[in-house]
Formats: sequence, C-alpha cells, structure tokens
Amino acid sequence: LKPLLEDPQIKKVGQNIKYDLIVLRNEGVDLQGIAFDTMLASYLLTPSGRRHNMDDLARDYLGHTTIKYKDVVGAASKAIGFDEVDVERATEYAAEDADITWRLFEKLSPLLQGNDLKLFQEMELPLLDVLAEMEIHGMKLDRGHLQNLSKLIHQKILEHQKEIYSIAGEQFNINSPKQLSVILFEKLGLPVIKKTKSGFSTDVSVLEQLAQEHELPDVILAYRHLGKLKSTYVDSLQEDIYRKTGRVHTSFNQTVAATGRLSSSNPNLQNIPIRTEMGREIRKAFIAEENNYLLSADYSQVELRVLAHLSEDEALMDAFHMGEDIHTRTACEIFGTTPDRLDAEARRMAKAVNFGIVYGLSAFGLSRQLKIFPKDAKKFIDQYFALYRKVKVYMEETVAQAKEVGYTLTIMNRKRYLPDLKSQNRQVRESAERVAINSPVQGSAADLIKLAMIQLAEKIRQKNLKSRMILQVHDELVFECPEDEEQEMRALVKREMEEVVPLKVPLVVDMG
Repeated sequence: LKPLLEDPQIKKVGQNIKYDLIVLRNEGVDLQGIAFDTMLASYLLTPSGRRHNMDDLARDYLGHTTIKYKDVVGAASKAIGFDEVDVERATEYAAEDADITWRLFEKLSPLLQGNDLKLFQEMELPLLDVLAEMEIHGMKLDRGHLQNLSKLIHQKILEHQKEIYSIAGEQFNINSPKQLSVILFEKLGLPVIKKTKSGFSTDVSVLEQLAQEHELPDVILAYRHLGKLKSTYVDSLQEDIYRKTGRVHTSFNQTVAATGRLSSSNPNLQNIPIRTEMGREIRKAFIAEENNYLLSADYSQVELRVLAHLSEDEALMDAFHMGEDIHTRTACEIFGTTPDRLDAEARRMAKAVNFGIVYGLSAFGLSRQLKIFPKDAKKFIDQYFALYRKVKVYMEETVAQAKEVGYTLTIMNRKRYLPDLKSQNRQVRESAERVAINSPVQGSAADLIKLAMIQLAEKIRQKNLKSRMILQVHDELVFECPEDEEQEMRALVKREMEEVVPLKVPLVVDMG
C-alpha cells in the first residue's frame, strides 16, 4: 500500500485525516494527496453547536448508527487491545469507518461552497499538514527542572497548610468543601456569599470576596493555586514526555473553537501559566535541543489592531500608526493626564477597558473585574466610546447585521452562526450579542496567525532550513532554531507575520 498512499495523484479522503497522516508517518509512510477531511468540512459548515466526530456526523447526515470502538474492544477492566479482536469483527468495524467517511464526503463536499470552500482549500486543509509536522516534532522538556520544581512546590504547599491550620486554630481537610465551609462560616462567622445544593459555596469567586474580610481565604487560594500547578502541569507534564523522543507531542485541534482558534490537548500546551512567578518557572522547563534556540514571535495587541481595522476608528488607527502604547493612550484620555504622570494602576484599568470592549463586557462585568462600583465602570466605558466613537458604531452595526443574516464574518469570511440573537430570553440574547461583537475580532486574529503559519512553513521548506515551528499559543508562534539560522529566522518570521494580510493598521511582532 505504501506506493499508493504516497502517490499525490491518487487523492485521499479522511475523517480527522491528520491522525492517520501522523500514524502512517511514524511507520515510514508519507501520506500524500490529501484532498478532503470530513471533520474539517463539518466544522466549517457548522462551527458551533455540534461535535464533528464520525459517530455524530453519521447519525446527523446519514441517519446511521456506527459501531463504537468500545463495542469492539470492550470497556474499562474488560478492554482488550485491537490486535486481540476477532478478525471478522475488526474488519466490519474498520470497513464501516472507511465506508462512512466516503459517504460523508459525498454528502458534505457539495455543501462546501463560496467562502467556506475557499477557507477549506486555502487555509484549513494546508494547515493540517503544518500542524501534523508540529505534533510529530514535539517540544523538548527538562525533566530535571520539573522534578526540582515539584519538590519546591510540595514544600510551599506544606508551608501554606501549616499556616492555614494555625489561622483556623485546628487541623481539617482543606480540600473538603464541607469541612472548609464549617471553618469559614460557622467557626469564623464569615458571610455566606453563595449557596449550593449541598451547602455553602467555597469556590474561587467566593474566596476572593471573603479574602477582603479575613486572611484565611487568601492563604487557601494560594494553597489551591500551588496544588493545581503541581498536579496539572509540573507532575502531569513529566508523564507526557514520550520516552522514544524525550519530547511532548501535543495535539492541535482545528475543530473545537467556534471562532476559528486552535486548541491544544494531551497535553494542553496553550494553557501554561506565565503571569505568576511559579508559572514562569514552569515555562522554563520548555527547552531547545543542544546548539539550538527557542525563538518566540508574538503578535502585539493583535485583537485591538483588528478592531481598529474593522471599525476604521480614526483615533484608534492613528494610535497604532504612531506606534503609541494603546493602553497608555486610553488611560491618559480617560483619566485626563499625560504619559509621564500616569501610574501603573491607571494603565491596568485602561487595559481592562480596552480588552473588555473587544469582548462586549458590560459595566457590571467590568466593575467586578476592576473591583469598582458599576457606575464608575459605566463612566469608563462611556469615556472610551467618546474617545473611539466609530468602535461603538461598528459594534452596533455588527450586531444588527448578524441579527439580519444569522452569522458574523471574519476578515477572511469565516462564518459563525448565532441563532440565539433572536432568543426571547434577554440574558441568552445579550450573551449572543457579546459573542457577535467578539467573534469577528478574535476570529480574524485566528485567521491571521493560521495564514502566517502556512506561509512560514512553506518558506522554511523552500529555503531548506533546519528550523522548525513547534508551538502555537493563540497570538504567539514558537520555533526551534539551530544557532546558525537564528538571525535568518528572526528576519523571516517577523516579515512573514507582519505582512501576512494588509490591514489598515500595521501588524507588529515582538520577538523573544
């Protein structure tokens, strides 16, 4: 089968064919001629509101109930390997997979038309190859650093535990919401913020509010944070290192986020915390091979630049053309001051307003985020719209148009259908309106970096460079580069990312 699978003239159709491509590559077969992926087609046709696995697609499009994998191999402790399955049963399962994929192709391919077909052919299908290369190459991890970090965090957890017992005046199971509830609300007499079916809530939002009244909730939050870092990242990442390569091989998912953003799983490398000191220590575990560098390229404030492009607001566009810090400019206007007299807190609040607007944040939502009164938050938002008048017009027009046609569009004409815009429920409708405001912005940013990834992969291949793109974290790309290619890669990456699509404001890439 190898010559047939490697012949680019013989076109291949698959369901999640990236998986097959990787499996075959690992066995020395270079799959060529990928022409269609039913999972990607389904995603472009209905980006939200459905799952795109074969079982669901077979049921929805073909009215067929497929044989489930667990029906063939069994479940839990009774499960066997696929190599142990009776040949006739295995054949029936595998043949159905191929048959259903082909029938889905016949059903879905005529439905992909116009901009959907263009996105499929020029973005999502070429990206599939790029992502497969990234997954196969993987990212090197320093196991020793993670092991030392695990010990350090464990020690800090024990210190927090000791402090919690001291403040509470007794020992109890800190991880038990019920026992914690007794300490907080009965022993210490703190106010009940939220009730649950089983008692009083002790979730993060509750503890954050209670921390303003007593020192214990704050220490518990720190204890929980460290526990999550240790289990979710420091310890878990060590288990994810593949022994044959010494690297972690995440899966990049094209069909999860309705906005067009990629997600990452097994492990999720897009969610490594970097805002805390301990989070930054975790990130230090990601390293390059000997005599190589890790090169990162991050789009600067890309969503706000996309907002400036879409809204054509002169003040916002002018700020980007002048190379100003947009958060500083907004803060100066809102607080009526100059950059040299601006403090960090005022800039932080302006930043929250800038990004909050992109996400359709309400005055109430902003007030909770900044811990200020709703009337003050409303005043900030009103001042923002007085400064950037066309942004408000753009937002109103975007919602109105989405209500009329039923979907929003990115700059690359990616659709997101929003039936809830016509909901009779006010909360549901307003939530859909916020999504309508954000989707063209976030989705356009996702389109830009996807196109940049495709172009960069092609340029690296054409130039026969040894450098490899190994990670995408939303607005950031990470490359592993030999020392003698670093300068060439810096110039190449910056140029390709900044010139990917001409916007009405400049795209700026920060290199690290």
